[in-house]
Amino acid sequence: MPEARHEVVVVTGASAGIGRAAVQQFARAGARIALIARDPERLEAARAEAERLGSPQAIAIPADMADHGQVEAAAGRAETELGPIDIWINNAMATVFAPFADISPEDFRRVTDVTYHGFVWGTMAALKRMRPRNRGTIVQVSSALAYRSIPLQSPYCGAKHAIKGFTQSIRTELEHERSDIHIAVVDMPGVNTPQFEWCKTTLTHHPKPIGTYYQPEVAARAIYWAAHARRAELCVGAPTLSTVMAEKFVPRLLDRYLARKGVAGQQGPRAIPADRPDNLWRPVPGPYAAHGTFDDGASTRSLQLWATTHRAWLLAGIGAAGVALGLRQLRKH
Repeated sequence: MPEARHEVVVVTGASAGIGRAAVQQFARAGARIALIARDPERLEAARAEAERLGSPQAIAIPADMADHGQVEAAAGRAETELGPIDIWINNAMATVFAPFADISPEDFRRVTDVTYHGFVWGTMAALKRMRPRNRGTIVQVSSALAYRSIPLQSPYCGAKHAIKGFTQSIRTELEHERSDIHIAVVDMPGVNTPQFEWCKTTLTHHPKPIGTYYQPEVAARAIYWAAHARRAELCVGAPTLSTVMAEKFVPRLLDRYLARKGVAGQQGPRAIPADRPDNLWRPVPGPYAAHGTFDDGASTRSLQLWATTHRAWLLAGIGAAGVALGLRQLRKH
């Protein structure tokens, strides 16, 4: 991976989960980083961690991504203190684990405002600054759920589908302008993050990732790679790729499978305490970082991700093998 020295990077949702892991990845590469999230205490811990890991300068900017004014002010502060933004990573999210019938209109809107409109406001703030310079990269941290929705997460799935459509529209506008600004989408699998500890839920048992899931460092490596490549979209992990393909070819089979397995598959054996706090409307205090509580089952590597980020090498290797085989056959004759 290339070094990020002298780059200015903005990471939203930076205090925990995938965002925290992305900050760590860019910090080790020497980038200057603006961290945006709501909780000032956890944000400061993430900022200090970034500088310990190698970032020459990291700043913490408390802001709610659902509020356009706060996002715009955060972008302005990032450029004032760090310099022109090279990379903007939209990552902040919120969710509710519950059947649709159990979600209030206010909660549904809140998930949409954070998870969808937060990406819109972030993209708007980034493009406002990148367009006059005609350079920069925006990375949208998306999900396999942008292609295939699952039960118990209707507002989150809807938001991720909306991000996909919104980003495609913006990408075509940039291409029409012959802009050098790049916008990339990174589709994530299940990831072991603290979201399962603090998401709002009406379930009686603890939410958990469904199927095969990964450590946040895998997601962070994918984000870093996407920020420095010119690829429009990057699928992370075999589960994501298989989900995208299955939705394309056998969507009704997926409907039936998820109707049978999707509800129980997202709940673990632990009962949820009645006084469990959630972070939908306000941050949950505590020393949360990149990892959640599902370390034991999380994969630390993805062969699929390695293959897709090294496909030029793989194609060259296949081509060389083909030439060698052809020469071998010629020698036989």
